[in-house]
Amino acid sequence: MLYTTLLAVASNSAPTSNWSPTVGLVMILANLFAVIIGYRAIQNPGKGPGLPVGTPPLLKKFGFPELLATLSFGHIIGTGLILGLSNAGVL
Repeated sequence: MLYTTLLAVASNSAPTSNWSPTVGLVMILANLFAVIIGYRAIQNPGKGPGLPVGTPPLLKKFGFPELLATLSFGHIIGTGLILGLSNAGVL
């Protein structure tokens, strides 16, 4: 009974695309877009620890919390884009 339930759920799931360089490019662009939006939208930047690597003067107040927040948002955007484009047949 459990096997037939799992089989029914698996057969009703949406088709997804396998990883390819195009899928990777979509995710990278989504993350870059999220970092740009986050850099402009975060109201109190630089309150947490800084990045462990040197940053350009443009990103001097862009610390570790801001990086984690924007990249998390970028992965959410990228996942939606990849699923949408693969269901539309583009990827």
